[in-house]
Amino acid sequence: MLAKRIIPCLDVKDGRVVKGVSFLNLRDAGDPVENAIFYDEQGADELVFLDITASHEKRKIILDVVERTANDVFMPLTVGGGIGALDNIRQLLKSGCDKVSVNTSAVRNPHFVSRAAERFGSQCIVVAIDAKRVTKEMTFTEEEKWFNDKSLRGVLLGDLNEGLTWAISTHGGRKMKRIDAVQWAKKMEELGAGEILLTSMNRDGTKDGYDIELTKTISEAVSIPVIASGGAGNLEHLYEGLVLGKADAVLAASIFHYREYTIKEAKEYLKEKGVVVRL
Repeated sequence: MLAKRIIPCLDVKDGRVVKGVSFLNLRDAGDPVENAIFYDEQGADELVFLDITASHEKRKIILDVVERTANDVFMPLTVGGGIGALDNIRQLLKSGCDKVSVNTSAVRNPHFVSRAAERFGSQCIVVAIDAKRVTKEMTFTEEEKWFNDKSLRGVLLGDLNEGLTWAISTHGGRKMKRIDAVQWAKKMEELGAGEILLTSMNRDGTKDGYDIELTKTISEAVSIPVIASGGAGNLEHLYEGLVLGKADAVLAASIFHYREYTIKEAKEYLKEKGVVVRL
């Protein structure tokens, strides 16, 4: 059995780690490389950097952060945020990251994922899915150009009265797309994604635990690894995401950033509960 992974996540703005709530009231939380070294020494299995001010002008900042981090830590590094072209991926991989996470670019053009996988290999292409439970009152933003593509129409939501479903959200959950999250995950695997980073927008920041039903549904729908994200508030939540949700890894931010728990404590807890982890 493959070991389950514990993955801290760092939000990077203008080359510094920041902390906040829903990207508001951001506070400086130090140098990203120093944070990465800390988590590496603690035994984190991987690390995710989310470049929350990614733009063409500021891309060089995160490239420098990635290069400095890769020189000092040995755990796999994933970078997400503002990746809209194959050249962005090439630059990040060349700087030393192991995987890139794409979201909006995949929603705008699903075939971007297949082109990226063909160019760089599926093993380094992570598709981030921000999912929100569908309600009858939910409104959706403009349709994407590919919505009339017959080969892709299977991912679109059907009747909103059919039962529990999840839609794809972008822009931090503020823009909803009429895309079924479960079918989207399956299509992303088909197009070459090597991993799914699944965030529940209903649970994100609540510390009430992962959306187990969502996580389990998507984990069972695809054969590639699924990382559960959104809602971790204690060690029991990590266990639930891995065991009940059947995720291959759990991502958390505040419980590690604010030193509520250490990576070592998390792994020892999981091991005691019978979960296979790397100590």
